[in-house]
Amino acid sequence: MDLSFQKTLELDKIIARAVTLCACAETKEKMQALTPFDTAEEERYALAQTNAVNSLLLKNGSPRFGAVSNGKRIVAHAVKGGILSMGELLEIAATLRNFQGLSQWYGLTEHEPLPTDDLFFALAPQPILEKQITASILSPEEMADTASSTLQDLRRKIRSTEDSIRTKLDAIIKNSTTNKFLQDAVVSLRNGRYVVPVRAEYRGEVGGVIHDVSSTGATVFVEPTAVVEANARIMQLRAQEQEEITRILSAFSAQVGSLEPQFSYSYDAMLEIDLLLAKARLAVEQNAFMPQVSDTCRFALKKARHPLIDKKKVVPVDITLGDAYDTLVITGPNTGGKTVSLKTAGLLNAMAQYGFLIPAHDSSTVCHFDEYLVDIGDEQSIEQSLSTFSGHMKRITEILDLAGPDTLTLLDELGAGTDPAEGAALAVSILEKLRRHHTLLMATTHYAELKIYALETPGVVNASCEFDVESLMPTYKLSVGVPGKSNAFLISAKLGIPEDVIDAARAHMSSDDKRLDSVLAQLDDLKLQLKAAEAEAERARYQAEHALEDAEKQRDQLIRQGEQQLEEARKQARDLVQRVQNDAYALTDELRRIQKEEKASAAQRAIRAREIARKDTEQLLKGTASQQTVQPFVPLKEVRVGQEVVIAELNQTAVVMSNPDRDGMVEVRAGILKTKVPLSGLKAPDKMTRQKKTPPKPHTHTHVQLDHNRKASLELNLLGYTVEEAIGEVDRFLDGAVMRGQHTVYIIHGMGTGALRTGIQKHLRTHRQVKSFRLGGYGEGGAGVTVVELK
Repeated sequence: MDLSFQKTLELDKIIARAVTLCACAETKEKMQALTPFDTAEEERYALAQTNAVNSLLLKNGSPRFGAVSNGKRIVAHAVKGGILSMGELLEIAATLRNFQGLSQWYGLTEHEPLPTDDLFFALAPQPILEKQITASILSPEEMADTASSTLQDLRRKIRSTEDSIRTKLDAIIKNSTTNKFLQDAVVSLRNGRYVVPVRAEYRGEVGGVIHDVSSTGATVFVEPTAVVEANARIMQLRAQEQEEITRILSAFSAQVGSLEPQFSYSYDAMLEIDLLLAKARLAVEQNAFMPQVSDTCRFALKKARHPLIDKKKVVPVDITLGDAYDTLVITGPNTGGKTVSLKTAGLLNAMAQYGFLIPAHDSSTVCHFDEYLVDIGDEQSIEQSLSTFSGHMKRITEILDLAGPDTLTLLDELGAGTDPAEGAALAVSILEKLRRHHTLLMATTHYAELKIYALETPGVVNASCEFDVESLMPTYKLSVGVPGKSNAFLISAKLGIPEDVIDAARAHMSSDDKRLDSVLAQLDDLKLQLKAAEAEAERARYQAEHALEDAEKQRDQLIRQGEQQLEEARKQARDLVQRVQNDAYALTDELRRIQKEEKASAAQRAIRAREIARKDTEQLLKGTASQQTVQPFVPLKEVRVGQEVVIAELNQTAVVMSNPDRDGMVEVRAGILKTKVPLSGLKAPDKMTRQKKTPPKPHTHTHVQLDHNRKASLELNLLGYTVEEAIGEVDRFLDGAVMRGQHTVYIIHGMGTGALRTGIQKHLRTHRQVKSFRLGGYGEGGAGVTVVELK
């Protein structure tokens, strides 16, 4: 493929921006050397990979990733037995840290399998080795004391010996006898040994070894005898220190060498991920999406934007080619956006072929082209003595040689730069030749002949870039199906050209040109009317859609509200049933206990009865409190003992038992219940209510009748049943008891002949939910009742 289109379509600028978003130097080189993918399948896969990383970037944010380089070369050196430097080991640690960061970033959120899974699964982090290297090596020139216990001990000895040398030399410097022989009262290093500067004339007065002489010869640097042995000791310790550092580097190098070949796979995967991250970051900048890739020679770009124009200023365009027509002739005034439309179509298809997401709607479709044949811009060449027209014709000659199926040809101002009549005829001839080669073709022109050719030729369609004559500003909107006017006369008049000059120009136009201009003007008017109608229809459609959405939302809300209310009513009913059942069970148990306690005194039975009554009253008051709505009332400011009051919250009459305490709480008695309520919650009894005297309730007798159809009953009455009928009823009864969480139930079968009791008890022995059973005791029904304990 001829790659000259990269510069013409400004794809090189897109790639250059992507290069700056890469982290690693090797990735930058790979990005710079990108070439288009050879097949549509490869293009789809590349776009899917970029889109997958773009989705991860939007969900997980940027990964922890730093710039590294030469990782594979460093490891290859270690594999051969070489000892890596501290700087090289730090580079390996940074690379391993990248492996770890990318792996963790990939797993931050749950997602379906992605086309990039193989790349992330190829990463092999080595967190232990990475931490060991980072902890042991502080910089490319310094190793930490803690790299090994031996190194730590050696450096401790070196520091101790250096301290002793400084102490001795400080004593020499500060000594009044030797101080006068020194040039300066300082200690310096020469050849790795500590020395003092001695005046040359006193060189014999200070015993020791001379290691250096100043440039003037006035000062000699003497290692005093007192520190010669200590300096030698330091030299020995430093040699041992260097040996230990070499040993540590050798051990780390061996560990790094053992990582091959997995390290190379991981390194290549890391670079590929870095490349995809750069493409994804560029997509975020451009608000780009993944297009579909067509299997045929066609593309449809919807709301496409040129990525190098400011997002706030660019006007989206819709460009389709290859379906109903294969050639698009774009006309309109200069600076109206014809060339931008041409470049947008070529650039977005090319970007997708390089694996970049495109700034267009995600329903767009691109085409995989074998060649991009582009003639845009001024091809004038002074070196080759070519005019603008000659330069264009030379490029078109090359295009005619390369054009064919699965190619895209973009021609700007076809036939310009020569005689208009000849240029127009040549332009039509070139278009016909290219169409015979079955290339997809887009061309811009001002020639009326090309507009007529597009109107009369099947497969060729006019398009125009709109221009606002009032403001002399282009709208950059592309209208397909309608040729555009150059508007030279109107623009000239707006810019100040005299009216008589423009009238004379119109007179020089041929009658055919005038008719064409009139037709185009009418088409412009119709186009404006059509656009206004389309805009109105779009507004109506938008309002209708939103009205429907609002109605659907309101309907759904009402349905949800009704369901919630129904569920609340069901819950309240269930709670009420459960409370009634619990009260009935508790009362039944209390009655049985009272019957069993025959020996209990009347006083004890009375106390028990009062407790039961008190519990029932409390439950009743609680239920009343939760259901009644407190009406507005005037609270009492003071009360006295024995006064009749009303508890406002319960609307219950009570008698004051004590004066308010320090917290304003008053003890009252409502029936047999004593409780404390705030003074602010009491009100005076209503006069009408006080006049009414509640007639005494007559004594009533409770008659309990067993009913085997009551689902919540503790008892099952089988009197009058046959054995077969009774066993079926027993199974249903026990299943219901287990569902209600009951542990003890009573089966009433009577005494009779004993056949019903025997059949039931025989069945209970094999029932899976029965833990044990027994005959009823005194007060439980005796031998006429079987008491069953459930599991």
